[in-house]
Amino acid sequence: MAFPTHVRLVEVGPRDGLQNEPEPIGTATKLELIDRLGAAGISYIEAASFVSPKWVPQMADHREVMKNLARRDGITYAALTPNLKGLEAALECGVEEVAVFGAASEAFSQKNINCSVAESLARFEPVLERAKAAGVRVRGYVSTVLGCPYEGEIAPAKVAEVSKALYEMGCYEISLGDTIGTGTPLKAKRMIEAVSRDIPIAKLAAHFHDTYGQALANLYAVLEEGIAVVDSSVAGLGGCPYAKGASGNVASEDVVYLLNGLGIETGIDLDALADTGTWITQAISRPNRSKAGVALAAR
Repeated sequence: MAFPTHVRLVEVGPRDGLQNEPEPIGTATKLELIDRLGAAGISYIEAASFVSPKWVPQMADHREVMKNLARRDGITYAALTPNLKGLEAALECGVEEVAVFGAASEAFSQKNINCSVAESLARFEPVLERAKAAGVRVRGYVSTVLGCPYEGEIAPAKVAEVSKALYEMGCYEISLGDTIGTGTPLKAKRMIEAVSRDIPIAKLAAHFHDTYGQALANLYAVLEEGIAVVDSSVAGLGGCPYAKGASGNVASEDVVYLLNGLGIETGIDLDALADTGTWITQAISRPNRSKAGVALAAR
């Protein structure tokens, strides 16, 4: 299959990238990060997570972030809302799109959210009903699609089953997450083939972590299958809590550099994006994990 002509980047840095940071990050820093990303041409930014501060202290200021965004035309500012309480709070803050997350692994689901995969899906039904009533679109995440820290290999059929359930429930797009970054290109292709039997490829996104240095290779493999939505995090922010010392999300700068080289449009200014990566990593005293970002900064 030919590559897509245009890829939409879903920037998860402000949420997925920052949520595991041990030191508190000021709301003003988060708001500036979101604004800089928008200025660089990113059209979809996951800005916050409406979860209990007890579980994710870094996201305790989710209301302040969502209410004080300097909103730019043409940009979607989304939030993660795993339950009805989180969704109601997000709706009060004027959220226009939300996300829910399930897992393809039973063990991961139990350890992560203390319930089975089936129970987690059942919990989302009222969230999707309420979001629909409020005219808010819902994106669905499926984690551990290419491997689980507890179960190891995950069958593509299981990923397809969970993805189909979320899609039929009303999620307009399903983001397929290689949570621990153990996937390789052939596995990624086979997983996409299995899921796309039930869901149109245009409704799927790739969310690949770079723990084993395979994220770009895996993205290339699924771009060949027709995937045209990619989740990434500026400067590669976000470790993987299940693999100590491991890098997490694939860096947005590296993805844009790859896409530019393939002649695939993104509408993103790579230099402005790289400057943003340099700025945020300095602001929070973290290493810049983007290879392209570091190289561009050194020019």
